[in-house]
Parts: sequence; structure tokens; C-alpha cells
Amino acid sequence: MPKTRLPLIPSEQMNAEQLAVVEKLLASPRKGVRGPFAALLRNPALAERVMHIGDSIRFENSLPDVLREMTILMVARFWSAKYEWHAHGKIAKELGFTQDKIDAIGMNQRPTGMTQDESLIYDFISELLQFKDISDETFEAAQNRFGEKTVIDLLGTAAYFGFVSLILNAVRMPVPDGGAVLPALK
Repeated sequence: MPKTRLPLIPSEQMNAEQLAVVEKLLASPRKGVRGPFAALLRNPALAERVMHIGDSIRFENSLPDVLREMTILMVARFWSAKYEWHAHGKIAKELGFTQDKIDAIGMNQRPTGMTQDESLIYDFISELLQFKDISDETFEAAQNRFGEKTVIDLLGTAAYFGFVSLILNAVRMPVPDGGAVLPALK
């Protein structure tokens, strides 16, 4: 398994600012230092700000949980973010998002058997990632179905996890042994 470029700093080597952020991460809903935070602790102020945005996106989002996780998987697939795929594939499955849908997204294919809401989210995020824009028809359909606040939460989710995916890829955050493997695309 490849090693990360910026592993978690041993606590005895952390400065007071880093330790304070670790305490906040442990007390937050995420209850640990995972994902990009081992690397981000090199800049404690940034790590803390990212934590607050991430907590809002993950735990205060108006988007239904399963749709949030589907969005994260689509972003992880787009950026080939292996750690993100592993972490959020597990969460999506726990929320009832089926393995066949996860596998289809992993192969960059449209899943079959999606609900109307899942289809709408799939179209919205696919257009955003593929075309860097969303058609008026898809945007209006999402806004009519979910409302403006949830559309903003959907966009925020895609943007935040794009940010996270880039960091995880750059620092080469490894997937734990036995973790879900993001399929390689041909």
C-alpha cells in the first residue's frame, strides 16, 4: 500500500494550534482526524476552517443523506479519489444506496433502477462535472423539486468534495487494507 506524502503528525510533535484543531475534530460529529485533516494540520487555521465547512456540508445539509452520499461518490469518481470513494461508498451503502448503483458510478456509468430524486441528482452532477455547467432544464427541475437552499447545498457538496478529493489525491492518502477499491477506468 502506498504511503501518504503527509501523514498525521505525532501528537507529541504538534504545536498548540495543531492540538487545538485535533481536539475540535475529535469533539465534532466526525469524531476523528481522517481524510484530508492529517495533511491540513500543517496549516491549523485552514484545517479549522475546512472542518467548519465540512461539518456544514456533511451534518447540516438539507439534501437527503443518501443523495448527498451519491453526490460525493460521483465527485470521487470524477477525481479518481480512492480514499474518498472508500470512505463514502461505505456510508452510502449503510444509507441504503445499493451496491449495483455504487458499482455503476464507479465505472462512470448511469446506474439503473434509480429513484426520480437520484436520477435528478445524477443528471445535475453529471452535467456540472462533464460540461462545467448545468442546463436550464436540469437546474430548474432540481430547484422545483428541492428548492433553492438544497440546490445550494448540492452545489456546496460537489465543490467541497472536489476540494477534498484534490487534497487526498495530492497527498496520496491510501485506502486502508480491505477497503473499497475504486475501479480503474479504461
